[in-house]
Amino acid sequence: MEHPSSTRERDAENTSFSSEVPASEVLKRSARPWLARLNERGFRTSLVLSVGLVFVVIVAMMVSLFIVSLPAIQHSGWKIFTGTDWDPDNEKFGALPFIVGTLVTSILALMISFPFSISIALYLGEYRQGGWLASTLTSAIELLAGIPSIIYGAFGLFILVPIIQQIEIALNDPTIIPMGVGVLTTSILLAVMIIPYSASVAREVIKLTPKELKEAAYALGASRSSVVRFVILPYSFSGIFAGQLLAFGRALGETMAVTMVIGNQNIVPTGLFSAGSTISAVIANEYPESTGIHISALTEIGLILFLITIVFGFLGRVVINRMAMRGTT
Repeated sequence: MEHPSSTRERDAENTSFSSEVPASEVLKRSARPWLARLNERGFRTSLVLSVGLVFVVIVAMMVSLFIVSLPAIQHSGWKIFTGTDWDPDNEKFGALPFIVGTLVTSILALMISFPFSISIALYLGEYRQGGWLASTLTSAIELLAGIPSIIYGAFGLFILVPIIQQIEIALNDPTIIPMGVGVLTTSILLAVMIIPYSASVAREVIKLTPKELKEAAYALGASRSSVVRFVILPYSFSGIFAGQLLAFGRALGETMAVTMVIGNQNIVPTGLFSAGSTISAVIANEYPESTGIHISALTEIGLILFLITIVFGFLGRVVINRMAMRGTT
């Protein structure tokens, strides 16, 4: 009869041997080697094709826009960036008012929305992570992202425009025509539209702040506001900045809501209450009735908007990478 201690030693040896077997060997034993290699190769090929398809679509968009806009590029050259006269009947295409209008309204919208989006993100990501109030606010914010832009445009036209018009009348400035439409109205409306994008990304990033960092700060005697200022916000900066980039891209490409409240005047905005136009608005207004070189000019400013989006996205990625490197050193 075998001694119990020797039985236990043999079982322990078998257990240690089985634990030392790599997971890959277990996989090879449980499945046919050629089938496993085929599945791995197919999975890798599908990933490569997916990434390549995205790249091909981006390049195809840029090339197609360039080909269609080539006659306007040859006709106007660099004057489309510096000219202020947009007269399709006389084949004059100066897109500076639209470029300035697009950048000014988008940047102002980002500045207006930032305090609200970061406050919402901090409240839902740090102060109130659970409960019916948090779920209600989260659902409301997500609902804002799903509202069609034409509804936002109607809200701006019937609610914001009269309010801004009363402010213009109260200022009693002879240089301001109290129309209600213009850069300020458009920026406020865009700010409301982009808050869900920046707030949602920032909220998720703030939730990822390690509890160890916050508990260490509390152990040193820091208040909650100090923890938010010196721990949570620095740790979440790259994610918050990425959310702002997403919101900025949304503001750059907005069309219908902007068209309804900006005034649609082909002039460079001279103030907050000045009317103007954007690249997307002028394309939406004129493309259906355009012919010949007019189509090429509209496609060219669409290409300019596409390049502006790429440039800001690239600069944002550089900033995020530098901040990430600084945080690791």
